[in-house]
Amino acid sequence: VQLQASGGGLVQAGDSLRLSCATSAPPFSNYAMGWFRQAPGKEREFVAAIRRRVGTTYYADSVKGRFTISDNAKNTVYLQMNSLKPEDTALYYCAATGSYGLEWVAQRTSINAYDYWGQGTQVTVSS
Repeated sequence: VQLQASGGGLVQAGDSLRLSCATSAPPFSNYAMGWFRQAPGKEREFVAAIRRRVGTTYYADSVKGRFTISDNAKNTVYLQMNSLKPEDTALYYCAATGSYGLEWVAQRTSINAYDYWGQGTQVTVSS
């Protein structure tokens, strides 16, 4: 499975961005997809995830209500980011795993729960 993230950029606080993650995984495969981010000097942290076939979504508390993860039912997963804050500045990564059951649900916020990673796309939010 190959992942290609795009859509990052430099925006002002309060603006919106939409990140895209193009995947080679079959559209209706039982994959779980996630977005993580890593700011300079910090650990990579969970942002959002989706179980592609069933559409269940999960969010970090810090982005709940502002970010939305979605799937176009083809080969792309999106992260719509609204009301961006300077603290959202980070390198954003998309990730995927073919393990999407209860064990994955319990570990979904861990980088170890994902088998495939794309390159990062930089999001910078100025105040």
